[in-house]
Amino acid sequence: MIHLVTGGARAGKSGFVLAQAEATDAPSIAFVATAERGDDEMIERIARHQAERSPRWVTVEEPLDLERVLPSLPHAAIVVDCLTLWVSNLMFHPAAGDDPERRIDALVDALGRVRVPTWLVTNEVGLGIVPADPVSRRYRDLLGRCNQRVAAAADHVTFVVSGLPMKLK
Repeated sequence: MIHLVTGGARAGKSGFVLAQAEATDAPSIAFVATAERGDDEMIERIARHQAERSPRWVTVEEPLDLERVLPSLPHAAIVVDCLTLWVSNLMFHPAAGDDPERRIDALVDALGRVRVPTWLVTNEVGLGIVPADPVSRRYRDLLGRCNQRVAAAADHVTFVVSGLPMKLK
């Protein structure tokens, strides 16, 4: 079961996903974090989120290689938070390589090999104004294509706005 959860920033996506995963009887849940510990605020945020999760959660920090890691995780459920940062990492991380589209295709392929309930969180960044600069437009377009590909492969897609989930698929 692949479940994509999308919506705006701070809309309640992660809380919704964590509650769904926590409600399962999975003895261990992998929380795959795509964020990196870049500054003090991010380090504090990561520590706070880890402290909020029950002991059956295992944090896996993976900013780049989701397509390699997800099918091999030994946990009974998986949460990926989030594709928004992963796509940004694909564009700007020095170790990412130069073909984000290929990496997105590889992720979709890898999701077909995952055999446990998996939730992926992403942001819907295409609802606002057209960005003024080429890099931001490229990012918006790439994330939009990533979201479309993952949504097409997912069993379920939910849009969260103001903390309210709306089933799309």
